[in-house]
Amino acid sequence: MQALVIVGCVVAFVLVVVLVELAAAVLPLVVVVSFVPPEQRPELARLLAAVDSTPKLRLWPALRLAVLARRRERGVPSLTR
Repeated sequence: MQALVIVGCVVAFVLVVVLVELAAAVLPLVVVVSFVPPEQRPELARLLAAVDSTPKLRLWPALRLAVLARRRERGVPSLTR
C-alpha cells in the first residue's frame, strides 16, 4: 500500500511538471495570436527573429521589446523604470 502511494505521488508530480511545461510553451503563442493584430504579426516575427540569437526562443523579453517599440511608435509614454 505504501509503495502504491509513493508511485501515485511520483506520477502526480510528473504530470504537474508536464502540464506546467505545456502551459509555458503554449501561453506566449496564445497571447500573440489573441492580442497582436494580423497585419502586425509579420513585423513581430521579424522583431523576435532579430532579438533572439539562441535556438530556444526567449519570447517574453522579445514581447516586452515589441511592446516598448510599439509604444514609442505611437508616442505613448513607457511605464518602465
